[in-house]
Amino acid sequence: MTGSTSETVAGGAVAGGAVAVRGEGLKDIALRTLSAAGRAIAQLASGLGTALLALFVLLWLAATAVTSVVGVGLLMAPVLLRALHALAGRERDRLARRGPEVAAPEPPPTRLRAALVDPTTRRELGWLVRHSTVGALLGLLGVLLPVLAVRDTAFPLYWTFMPEGATATSVGMGNARTWPDALAVMLLGVGWIAIVLGLGPGMARLQSGPGRRLLSAGPDADLSLRVAELTATRAAALDAHATELRRIERSLHDGAQNRLVSVTVLVGAARRMVARDPAGADELLERAQSAAEQALAELRAVARGILPPVLADRGLAGALSGLAADCAVPCRIDVEVPERCAASVEATAYFVVAEALTNIAKHSGAGHAVVTARGRGGRLLLRVEDDGRGGAEADGGTGLTGIRRRVAAHDGSVSLASPPGGPTVLEVDLPCGA
Repeated sequence: MTGSTSETVAGGAVAGGAVAVRGEGLKDIALRTLSAAGRAIAQLASGLGTALLALFVLLWLAATAVTSVVGVGLLMAPVLLRALHALAGRERDRLARRGPEVAAPEPPPTRLRAALVDPTTRRELGWLVRHSTVGALLGLLGVLLPVLAVRDTAFPLYWTFMPEGATATSVGMGNARTWPDALAVMLLGVGWIAIVLGLGPGMARLQSGPGRRLLSAGPDADLSLRVAELTATRAAALDAHATELRRIERSLHDGAQNRLVSVTVLVGAARRMVARDPAGADELLERAQSAAEQALAELRAVARGILPPVLADRGLAGALSGLAADCAVPCRIDVEVPERCAASVEATAYFVVAEALTNIAKHSGAGHAVVTARGRGGRLLLRVEDDGRGGAEADGGTGLTGIRRRVAAHDGSVSLASPPGGPTVLEVDLPCGA
């Protein structure tokens, strides 16, 4: 099942676990737009901090280049290079907190002669120029636009208290002398809001683009880093596989196997009693039938745990809808995946959402949860958000560890934001596979 779905599930309150499919409301679109704009503004503001530091380092670099003519700048070159590499590392950390991790290259040199021919240093210098100019401008707009939007939108509330002849608009033009003038200023504020909502995410991507492109390990970087990463993810995948096998073995041994043994015992006892006590034999056979039905149900549950048949029958959207219907917390599903992903990727996405919803129901105290899945550019992006108490730790609990291992096996990434008081947001990035 491909396409776009938007579903709302009231856990336990919807008869038969039915879900309202499609028909995303204006409220949902507005909330998603506001959330994306808020994240973009936060990213632009954080980028402004590193952009100002980049501008300082760029001016320092210019001063060093000028004073190198008389030899003074050559003495500052090693310190300047260390500052450049440290700032680039800080930018990688910032980008990793707000998206996929930026793989760092081998530590670049700090000696001037080696740095002049080092490709990593050249890429960092290219990023420095871009981020200290375009990045700083975008960050400044990201900070100013919300302020201008609030200032002009709220203008009718305070314009009567302004001094006579004071400029009405935030752009320094015009005076408000009547209520229509004040409302016109408010319309300008609405325009600022539209710019923030419409252009904010694109501005954030434009600001972070040079960092992700220039500060990551280049194609000529030492492959030992990639080999070490793949070795670690393979070990994690093997551990996750072994853990899954142990879970299946325990489920079969403690559940279905015991019930089948009980069926055998009851059927044998009924055969011995059928001649002398038909009523007792009939009761034993009834108990044996009940045990056999329970064993069958447990075998089906184990089979669904290995690879849920609903994924093959209804696709990822239908499978996630079933999880939302069974969740104890009211959960809304929003899936927009135009094409089917690889079966193993869909299974991983299913288990990630299942584990996340289980954690929400058990530990969060949330009143509502939202699961979003998007397929873009050969990637499957998952987002599970709840309005609970927060405080979840990225390294705490076997559930999150299992999620990380499953995602790492596909060379994906996991990020968790859960400040005290909430909300908790789990984001997973997976390749769609072939």
